[in-house]
Amino acid sequence: MTSRRTYRYVLPILPMMASVKEGKEVVIDGSMGEGGGQVVRTSVALSAVTGKAVRIKNIRAGRSRPGLMAQHLTAIRAVGQLCDAEVAGDKVGSSEVMFSPSCVRPGRIDVEVGTAGSVSLVLQSCILALARTDGESLLIIKGGTDVKMAPPLSYYDLVLFPLLKMMGIDAVIEEFKRGFYPEGGGMCQVRVGPKGIVGLDLDVRGGFKGTKGVAYSQNLPEHVVSRMASTAKRELVDHQPVTILQERSYGPSTGAGVVLSAIYERTVIGSSCLGEKGMSSERVAQMASEELRTYLRSICTLDVHASDQLLPYMALADSPSVFIVDRVTSHLETQIELVRKFLDMDVSIEGQGPFKIRITPIRT
Repeated sequence: MTSRRTYRYVLPILPMMASVKEGKEVVIDGSMGEGGGQVVRTSVALSAVTGKAVRIKNIRAGRSRPGLMAQHLTAIRAVGQLCDAEVAGDKVGSSEVMFSPSCVRPGRIDVEVGTAGSVSLVLQSCILALARTDGESLLIIKGGTDVKMAPPLSYYDLVLFPLLKMMGIDAVIEEFKRGFYPEGGGMCQVRVGPKGIVGLDLDVRGGFKGTKGVAYSQNLPEHVVSRMASTAKRELVDHQPVTILQERSYGPSTGAGVVLSAIYERTVIGSSCLGEKGMSSERVAQMASEELRTYLRSICTLDVHASDQLLPYMALADSPSVFIVDRVTSHLETQIELVRKFLDMDVSIEGQGPFKIRITPIRT
């Protein structure tokens, strides 16, 4: 029997340029839900795109090292540049931040996360902040492109950016140098051009068109990347056509990884695995392939990583969205709770796994 959970969130609409001086602010408990840096990054991005000032308290309170870390601080300051925000409490270790945006304007920003701090997580905040702008922006971010606990930048290129394009936001990687933990030294140059946000209608995937991916290494022998690519092709032999690019590079940091995507008529689903010391090339490719095959066998229309990243855009869209995931993660639950602090929306979750989720923006 199918279960159904329906949430209705109706919050007062604040003026687009609300400020602290006017006494209007959104207060966020930074320990809510998943309680990590995602709460901080999404909060400041939503603050910028809605014009609502935000105060974030108890930042990462449940973590072994509570408070802001360097990469969270970089995301706050990067978004602050985009909207000329007034910021208080922006220092490493801070448990509370006040962020008061002005108008978000398209343009260019140069950001250095430092060592191997995640480039992709800073990008996540900046692109969302720019979602309602009229014009192109250029984001140049230096740091780690392939680090633990963050999407590899190639996942954005193969999966997230094509999905954002379906929603009306063009994001293109124009230049890219890989950076791995701990030295980092990576860089990406991304051009962003919103064209009006529309909902995603992903109740079905449509016909299967093929599998694409990339096997990459830096400062490692040639056989590493060729073994990863060969293994991925063998693991995905039943999901033709399979195209795996091989990329080798040299830089200040060393590492390897595989990012894969399954392409359908109406969606893209991805998986990835980052190499570790002592892990064979074959095992890296096998783990990425096993994750992708799990999605291929299901009826899911988004992978779990894309679903929580796209949710804020669905709340900003001018039409409803629907998608199917195999599980509702703590990250997705946190995003639902967080987005409702800034934007009005109906959320319905149907099923016992897989789950069909409908997001209906409410405009008053």
